[in-house]
Amino acid sequence: MSKVEEAIKSIKIENVVASSSVETKLDLQEVIKVLENAEYNKARFPGVVYRTTNPKTAALVFGSGKIVCTGAKSIPEVHKGLGQVFDRIRKTNVEIPDEPEVTVQNIVASADIGTVLNLNAIAIGLGLENIEYEPEQFPGLVYRLSEPKVVMLIFGSGKLVVTGGKKPVDAEDAVIKIMDELDSLGLL
Repeated sequence: MSKVEEAIKSIKIENVVASSSVETKLDLQEVIKVLENAEYNKARFPGVVYRTTNPKTAALVFGSGKIVCTGAKSIPEVHKGLGQVFDRIRKTNVEIPDEPEVTVQNIVASADIGTVLNLNAIAIGLGLENIEYEPEQFPGLVYRLSEPKVVMLIFGSGKLVVTGGKKPVDAEDAVIKIMDELDSLGLL
């Protein structure tokens, strides 16, 4: 197996953040009654925080009808977690479409390229216009890719974090791109 194939195999989705809407205003005092163990403290946060256990997600439910789901490890988990929230909110006699639109806002993934990296050489080699690297402030190098449009954190250990993707394949494309770039610079 090549280094690129090994790095791709190491990719793990850590968090998917998605949003949806029930397309009507919600009475959060009613919503809190049907979402057992949910948290609602208007003074601290303007929405209801509801945690599902299978899958393990957190839904932020706002009076506007918008719902944000975070903590899922895959897009199917987002749909399953939001489905549980929609089913419970329907108990307050709110009409919700059978399959409300769900928009993925951000996918955070990790990967390991399996080799120790010289971040100083990478910062110079990749060009400072797309790089932020201040080792006194943060131990990783921040690399902004234009295609796919993601931000990658690169650590000296060879570990990567890819954030900002909208599809799982964005992380794979970013890992392939960085490995190609590092290989062409002789830094792998």
